[in-house]
Amino acid sequence: MTQQELQARYGAVMMNAFGAPKRVFERGEGVHLWDADGKQYLDLLSGLAVNALGHAHPGVTEAITAQLGRLGHVSNFFASEPQVRLAERLAALVGDPAAKVFFTNSGTEANEAAFKLTRLTGRTRIVAMEGAFHGRTMGALAITANAKYREPFAPLPGEVTFVPYGDVDALRSAVDDTVAAVVVEAVQGENGVVPAPEGYLAEVREVTRAHGALMWVDEVQTGLGRCGEYLAHLTESQVADLITFAKGLGNGFPIGACVATGAAADLLHPGQHGTTFGGNPVAAAAGNAVLDALEGGVLDDARRTGAWLADAVRALDHPVVSEVRGRGMLLGVVLTHDAAAGIADAALESGFVINAPRPNVLRLAPPLIATPADLQPFLDAFPSLVEAAETSSRA
Repeated sequence: MTQQELQARYGAVMMNAFGAPKRVFERGEGVHLWDADGKQYLDLLSGLAVNALGHAHPGVTEAITAQLGRLGHVSNFFASEPQVRLAERLAALVGDPAAKVFFTNSGTEANEAAFKLTRLTGRTRIVAMEGAFHGRTMGALAITANAKYREPFAPLPGEVTFVPYGDVDALRSAVDDTVAAVVVEAVQGENGVVPAPEGYLAEVREVTRAHGALMWVDEVQTGLGRCGEYLAHLTESQVADLITFAKGLGNGFPIGACVATGAAADLLHPGQHGTTFGGNPVAAAAGNAVLDALEGGVLDDARRTGAWLADAVRALDHPVVSEVRGRGMLLGVVLTHDAAAGIADAALESGFVINAPRPNVLRLAPPLIATPADLQPFLDAFPSLVEAAETSSRA
């Protein structure tokens, strides 16, 4: 069946939550995708930073298949060995042997669990960041600073104060002994790939500790290698009280996690939260397979390739590019004017998958396994993509 036919069927049956799909993909392997008409694409978005190990990774595929053949689901009245093992490994990654894990199916659910944990402190105020994105469920949306997303669903869970991202004085003014938690990203992906200023996360830790508040770091997009480290916020050695994961943890299989450290690990008690599918054996097997693969030198390669890609875009010295920012394999190409959507569309037409989180920013988040040789075709094509976008805008 052709792409056009499948797009028509999609429009007839799917709720219009995402608009018309730009492509219908039917297959992926490594860093490439193929659409329903057989056209090949270089994936520089990884399903919004999800396919960290690329498409159809053999280790993840084998782990999921084998686990589903043994045991797929038992509910959280019971446990499975893959679930326990993955929780142990995540606890070890955050650097607290007493850390505890709550598994979910997605990043927004992980943040929803963290939101509920903050209420168990006996306080109800949260300080969040302007430019933040934490998800679309009601709790996660309440701490997401985007009026377009928020306003149709108001009133949202309240007592959330937004402060400018990276502004230490504003943070200190907003946090007092009534605040339950400060929630922050090490890099704001949806805001155009904006890294926290150097030292800012350390300030968040200091301020929260001084007022008995929780430091909550959303690592849904930045964690597990995307920024070149297992946890992006630990580059400043500031262990958070709550850390949320998802995206790359399952390499495409739905899984998320909320990890609590220190005293926060003991906040949740039976009956206060739940999930039917979270932490099921298959999802846990996927997570373990991802962590196995990351132990094989992937992070070192991702750091090197991410630095190479950033430098290579700068070396193009293209007049439309004003800045390249980000960390590891999460980069924002900042443009001199609002041309990002047009360039992303031109890229798709030419066989490259990227996106435009802001009108003047292109986001590049290739699979961590991508090599410079894999990515060079995009660099070679970039000037022609800009020209195609400009031509289209003049038409």
